Amino acid sequence: MMAGLAFAQAPGPGDPALARAYEALRTRDYDAAISNFLKGIEAAPTRASIRKDLAYTYLKVGENILARDQFRQAMEIDPHDTQVAMEYAFLCYETKEQAQARRIFDRIRKTGAPPVETFSAHFEAPAPAGQRDDLPPAAGGPAPAQSPQTGNAEAEQAFQNIDAPLAAGILRWKKAIEMGADNFSAHYELATLAEQRDELPLAAEQYEKAWRQLPGRRSVLVDLGRVLKAMHHEPQANAALLAASRGGEARAAEMARELLPEHYPYVSEFRKALEPDPANVELRRELGFLLLGMDRTGEAEQEFRKLAEPPPGDLLAVTQLGFLLYARGQHSAAMPFLERVLASSDQDLSNRVRSLLRMPPVVLATEPPPSANDAKAMADRSLKAGYMQDALRYLEQAQQANPDDDSITLKLGWTNNILHRDVQAVHWFDLARRSSDPKIASEASHAWSNLRSGTELFRTTAWFYPIFSTRWHDAFGYAQVKTEMRTHFGLMPYASVRFVGDTRETISPISPGVTPQYLSESSFIVGAGVRTVPWQGVTGWFEAGSAMSYLTGHMLPDYRGGISAARGIGKTLGGEAPGPFADSTLDAIFVSRFGNDFLAYSQSRVGYTLGPRQLRAQFYMNVNATVDDKREAWANFVEIGPGVRFQAASMPKSMYTTVNMLRGKYLITGAYFNDLRVGVWYAFTR
Repeated sequence: MMAGLAFAQAPGPGDPALARAYEALRTRDYDAAISNFLKGIEAAPTRASIRKDLAYTYLKVGENILARDQFRQAMEIDPHDTQVAMEYAFLCYETKEQAQARRIFDRIRKTGAPPVETFSAHFEAPAPAGQRDDLPPAAGGPAPAQSPQTGNAEAEQAFQNIDAPLAAGILRWKKAIEMGADNFSAHYELATLAEQRDELPLAAEQYEKAWRQLPGRRSVLVDLGRVLKAMHHEPQANAALLAASRGGEARAAEMARELLPEHYPYVSEFRKALEPDPANVELRRELGFLLLGMDRTGEAEQEFRKLAEPPPGDLLAVTQLGFLLYARGQHSAAMPFLERVLASSDQDLSNRVRSLLRMPPVVLATEPPPSANDAKAMADRSLKAGYMQDALRYLEQAQQANPDDDSITLKLGWTNNILHRDVQAVHWFDLARRSSDPKIASEASHAWSNLRSGTELFRTTAWFYPIFSTRWHDAFGYAQVKTEMRTHFGLMPYASVRFVGDTRETISPISPGVTPQYLSESSFIVGAGVRTVPWQGVTGWFEAGSAMSYLTGHMLPDYRGGISAARGIGKTLGGEAPGPFADSTLDAIFVSRFGNDFLAYSQSRVGYTLGPRQLRAQFYMNVNATVDDKREAWANFVEIGPGVRFQAASMPKSMYTTVNMLRGKYLITGAYFNDLRVGVWYAFTR
């Protein structure tokens, strides 16, 4: 058994953590080595060699899964390092991720990569991690000699050792089903083998058939959703996962939630999830309460009626249906439902009905305050039933009894958010994002950052958009820094500094001597204004200030305002998955500085988002138009042409680069123009 190359790179004088790591390896202090390697990765997260050395150290102490994950990240940083890819593939096999191991071996055997040394010389019996005494020597040591028996031949053999049994198993189960073995086990085993062999359509078909055999086994819906996601069938995948996340097995629900999008499901998504799983009581009940919260009472009542009649005869649905009918004045129609609740053993629901009917409540024996676990369970029950105020009360009790339970803190954040108590929600999300549980911390951090700006009294936003245009042979810069104050009456006052300029004063070829307002005002514009809170993507605004020319030093009064509308559908540049998209913006503005001119301009894009999160791109077609009421030659034109926006993982989340190739026509003069524009957009909020 061999263990790969020696450490790839000796630490430099600026790498004290790495120097300590390698020194710890010389003395076989592996815990200290691991700790210092992790510090080295924090300082240089894109150095694959550090991750590789850390992975080998993890192998030394028997942490195969941690080693596997470090090899995976090293492989993502340097996809051409065949040794790292082989190590990762072998560890995937050892840690029961045969499908991923098969994919990596398949790629290596097809790429024509040179021979490599790995920790496993024989795929059938890889060395146990604890027995690998051939870890790399200290930094700078000689690499072991490469064996001509490894490399593509080893990858080919490893691939065949995985693929051949899978192919045989698939054939065997297909024949068994053809001969009449139409049962859960047959379909599920065939689906599992097909997924491991990347025969995804067959896997999806068989997982669905297996679930039809045992509808209560919702973990199979998670398997189905995972495969459909891999096939990029997002709506069908999310439907299966949403059904699995409500009701049934707790572990299946947890796994499904991990694969679902971050947003709360839409009504259409609930309905699609009910198509494969119409008997899912929790799913239909939650849809009913969602419709009720959206004031779609008639639709909510239909859902509750489906649940009220046995089966399933859901008591919560019976209660809510009785309440709806009673509130509408249909007392005789409501009473059969309310009487069913009164006759039930659920004293909590029964007392709610008694309160509605002005009957004395049933007083239960005095009990001590609920424990943290009891209050948490009661909160979960209230959340499922849609009783958010009750859930909040129980969660507060549970948090007081056990303030160290971060899952309760996170639920307090979400419950306050649903109740539109965003200030309190931000407080709880802020506490939860400090959790030692990475899942809770990540979810809370995301929610906290989304809500924080909307709850602070003052918020400062800034954006910058420098571009270069071949049409004008000039670079233009656009920027704004704005601080606004949050109010409770729909208007937000603000102070703003804008910059609109270029590297040289650009003159219009259509109207010589005129600087086109939509290109460059050569000014800093300081102003104060007010805007409306966005409604359906539409915002109104007005501001007054002074424009100070950086060319002449002159100051002019500047009044401007207008309406801005934006809409977008599909897969965004920073979204979770690739797919089609379309977006459009429309701005209508008044600018006093240019003869009280009124301009309207629209920009629309239709295209496709593709690529991994490490380098995501959008290819699209532009359709732009600008007009004004004074019929200025420079301000009336249309443009069309292809473009691309892309964003790398190394860039800030709100930064992207644009390249657009446009063909345009002036509507008044009839002149045509071509333009290649390259720009960088960046925005942030504080």
